[in-house]
Amino acid sequence: MPRLLFTLFLITTLAHAERFGYEHVGKLVRVSDPQIAPHGKSIVVLVSRANFEDNRSDAELVLVDIATRNQRVLTSGRGRVSAARWSPNGDRLAFLAPPAGGKPQIYVMPMSGGDAIQLTKAPEGVQQFAWSPDGARIAFTTTDEAAKVTGPERHNDVFEVGNDDFLTAAAPRPTHLWIISAAGEQAKRITSGTWSLPRSLPPSPPSSPVSWSPDGRSIAIVKTATPHSGDGHLTAIQIVDVATGKVRPLTGNSLFESQPVIAPDGKQVAYWYPRDGESRHVNEIHVAPLAGGPGRSLTRAIDRNLMRALWMPDSQSLLVGGNDGTSVGLWIQPLQGAAARRLSLGKVVPASPFWVDVAVGANRSIAFTGSEPLRPAELYYMASESAPVQRLTGFNDAITALELGKTETIQWDGPNGFRPDAVLTYPPGFDLKQKYPLVLYIHGGPRSASKEAFNSRAQLLAARGWVVFEPNYRGSDNLGDAFQAAIHGDAGEGPGRDVMSGVEVLKKRGFVDETRMAPTGWSYGGYMTTWLIGHYQVWKAAVAGASVTSWMDQYNLGDANVRRGLSMGGSPWKDGRDKEYMAQSPIQNAHLMRTPTLILATTGDYRVPITQSYQLFHALKDNGVPTRFFAYPVSGHSPTDPVRQRDVDRRWIGWLEEYLGPGGASGGH
Repeated sequence: MPRLLFTLFLITTLAHAERFGYEHVGKLVRVSDPQIAPHGKSIVVLVSRANFEDNRSDAELVLVDIATRNQRVLTSGRGRVSAARWSPNGDRLAFLAPPAGGKPQIYVMPMSGGDAIQLTKAPEGVQQFAWSPDGARIAFTTTDEAAKVTGPERHNDVFEVGNDDFLTAAAPRPTHLWIISAAGEQAKRITSGTWSLPRSLPPSPPSSPVSWSPDGRSIAIVKTATPHSGDGHLTAIQIVDVATGKVRPLTGNSLFESQPVIAPDGKQVAYWYPRDGESRHVNEIHVAPLAGGPGRSLTRAIDRNLMRALWMPDSQSLLVGGNDGTSVGLWIQPLQGAAARRLSLGKVVPASPFWVDVAVGANRSIAFTGSEPLRPAELYYMASESAPVQRLTGFNDAITALELGKTETIQWDGPNGFRPDAVLTYPPGFDLKQKYPLVLYIHGGPRSASKEAFNSRAQLLAARGWVVFEPNYRGSDNLGDAFQAAIHGDAGEGPGRDVMSGVEVLKKRGFVDETRMAPTGWSYGGYMTTWLIGHYQVWKAAVAGASVTSWMDQYNLGDANVRRGLSMGGSPWKDGRDKEYMAQSPIQNAHLMRTPTLILATTGDYRVPITQSYQLFHALKDNGVPTRFFAYPVSGHSPTDPVRQRDVDRRWIGWLEEYLGPGGASGGH
């Protein structure tokens, strides 16, 4: 009898389980940047929560004991902290935080107890830092101060325009390398010049880290020819002599080198470099001798766009990672001989927002942040590369108790011999015998991928009773070099065929309501959305966020600007190439667009200028197509504060609800 009562209780509970909603998005805990302590017994991780009252994300550093999984908050009440880094012997922890009203500075906290002490007072703030191997010094990067001008000329703010985005309001200044003692004595400038260390604008990988040699005499950096954002490909790894400040090239290349990491034994440097030195190809991990000389690729056989490389403690292999199918792969790549070995991670997907969020300990342990299809981000740990994956935290346990949409990976025979893949998320209570609206949620990048991991927006869409289709079209970086490079010179037509071939596969399964389908996406996902509504008249509604509609505007006005020519065959202002740019611009087919479309953008978008959303809005409106256009008056490629992020979700889903209605024949949720 008790077992029967329990069974009835369980059935009743499941039948009335709460679905994922806007309020749950606001409660998601974000976990990132794990750092294993030198003694290998604990991990510090950055934990962020939404603060709607003050409209910000509050972050704190949390120390997790590996054996007991006990937690201790290290920086409660600071609100904004980042980049925690252990001193070499683990007695101190340094991190970045802004003093009241200021820009981020380095703070150092003694792990034996006591308050964190502010170490730097850089007027332009600290961008990144690294401890010296002996723990006596810290190298950091900061932007040069503006020149001091007195008299009437202090009102003259004219500047010369270079390869910058259209929102630039002052000449960009170089970023350079400094060193300060761990005791906080006067900082010493190490490099100078009109060239610059790179500075990353999100969404992008973090700026290339500075990396000390084990003897403390040298630091590997990346030198960018200018601080102008459009020149961001003019990068070369340099080795800085700490004592003299002299800089020498590592390999002699002048393009595309980034992310150098010196081996623990000080003999070689691992770094990122595209296959065959061409940007359309996958990123490979190369190594070169620290003394200088040509580099060689270690990872060609993996054939994935690798976005992280960390030395293992013995300097004989590296841990590398990148998107792989609808997951993220981690491999041990030997320096010599044997093939790379992919680690067994089960259904856990390491976080990879253009950078795999992973760390390696001195004892060969591995820590990473990641998620599972029905579990948001947590901290995971492997005692060694052969050990099983352990989940150390449960910050988001409350979300796993909800009735979430189940996910699966599908793959199909697509055009041109490719086999694209995708993630499907089904609405809770999915019934194969019913018909459901189909929402395409298309990833941006395009050098990115949809993964079978927890995705809050996909879950929001599925909770409305819709099937969510996240296709990885050619140009995605999860299926090898040929698939990724196929987008070169074919920005829309080929990817569009990939997406539509996947839609046809789903229609044959019988559960898609073909009268209620909607493409949606942000950035390149917005580009694909506008391409699809201009080339296929099968849609009920669409949502285009930060949409690329004109490659001419991307070339002339975006932060990448002239770098766009690398994927389009060159400048649009030469050899009649403007016609090719326009042929691949969705706005060219605006007269054929008939789909009711919601347009979203930020006014301060340096990556995809809002000018393109204005073009789309007027083109649709002038042709009598139902459309609404909402802009967020903030800087960046998308809103990052919790209040505006929630508004994006509400408008996105509200627009689709207006046109798609509830999901399922029975009315859905």
